[in-house]
Amino acid sequence: MAKVDLTLSNEEFYERYGHKKTVAFYTLGCKVNQYETEVMAELFKKAGYEVVDFNEKADVYVINTCTVTNRSDMKSRQEIRKARKKNPDALVVAAGCYVQVSPEEAFSLPEVDIAIGTKNKDKIVELVEEFTQKNQKLSVVNNIMTQKEYEEFGVTAYTERTRAYIKIQDGCNQYCTYCIIPYARGPVRSRDPKKVLDEVKRFADSGYKEIVLTGIHIASYGKDLKNIGLLDIIKMIHEIDGIKRIRLSSIEPTFLTEEFVKEIANLPKMCRHYHVSLQSGCDETLKRMGRRYTTKEYKSVIDRLREYIKDVAITTDVMVGFPGETGEEFLKTYKFVEEICFSKMHVFKYSRRKGTRAYNFPNQVANHIKEDRSKKLIELSNRCEYKFMESFIGKTLEVLFEQPVKNMEGYVEGLTDNYLSVAVKGDRKLLRNEIFTVKIKEIKDNLLIGEIEGI
Repeated sequence: MAKVDLTLSNEEFYERYGHKKTVAFYTLGCKVNQYETEVMAELFKKAGYEVVDFNEKADVYVINTCTVTNRSDMKSRQEIRKARKKNPDALVVAAGCYVQVSPEEAFSLPEVDIAIGTKNKDKIVELVEEFTQKNQKLSVVNNIMTQKEYEEFGVTAYTERTRAYIKIQDGCNQYCTYCIIPYARGPVRSRDPKKVLDEVKRFADSGYKEIVLTGIHIASYGKDLKNIGLLDIIKMIHEIDGIKRIRLSSIEPTFLTEEFVKEIANLPKMCRHYHVSLQSGCDETLKRMGRRYTTKEYKSVIDRLREYIKDVAITTDVMVGFPGETGEEFLKTYKFVEEICFSKMHVFKYSRRKGTRAYNFPNQVANHIKEDRSKKLIELSNRCEYKFMESFIGKTLEVLFEQPVKNMEGYVEGLTDNYLSVAVKGDRKLLRNEIFTVKIKEIKDNLLIGEIEGI
């Protein structure tokens, strides 16, 4: 149990303990989790806390958990234990998807003082103070499946970033047979468009040039609202002065209709990068997964993007070793992704998740087979990525610069709108958060190396 009184004002706390109240965060999982950690950190700052690195000694540790795989659960538990070891007197909060799906297991961990699911993260500071007053463990996990409205939970300021993530929806109604996330996040809830636009304007006023629209299933934005959809909110954001780039975090292929692609192709602020989830390049496997498209339909979507958007980057997720995936089915996937040649693939091995339909499917694939198939697809992905990068040598690209390059002294790197990492020689202070035209010269260490034109 925590041995410091966190209900004290910052002045009283400093007088008694000789330091400010401190909080540290560890975030697992997706961009939505990262966004929500930013919001929680801001709530603590407003309450007088200093945010410190997770490796430092802190008064409060918050582990924002993930449950997408069994490994995610294990990693969440590991970080919870690490937090307690760093400071035995600290208050440890486990929050997020792992807690939501396995509330009793999470709450039973001896290191956990407060367990919060995917709702009520906005009350985290009050819960910390309540724990201090009562000095007994708290569990705040609601039935997320009955949640009908979006829980407003927004950021007012980011730190040390050039891209701002903006969460526009929560929940998923797809229920793919392998996925636990709908049970962790509940049904689709869309954020009020006015709140989205207000947040974008705040970031624009703070000097941010790129925003990334994120959510659990952003293609579903507006399904629970009246007369608005994802394209509508994109167009509204497009009108906001100061924002130069709009990027989508991930999108389902079924949403990329000809009408939608034509429209976004005519919006100059839209980044030429689409992460279009595939999962498998075999129709039989897709059907068992509960995916709502065929490989033929998926291919037509990719062809459409490439037809309307010049030099578009298309990235994807591919799963290997789904129950029943034979050698023949894997070969179909391999040939399909080889034909498309994505600019990057995230390859991952199927993880059996209790609570999903696929958990009880017959013909589970052995780990060594998953490993072998994963290696083959990663090698293919690396070849396709290099081919995509190579096609830009001698061309010019617009780069939003961010940070110094590790192991390359004097170089600063940034991102193009079509998701390529580019490095140039220069001063980070002068280049950071600025967009420059760069002539690409070569490839080195998986980076495009170039020179800024006109300087």
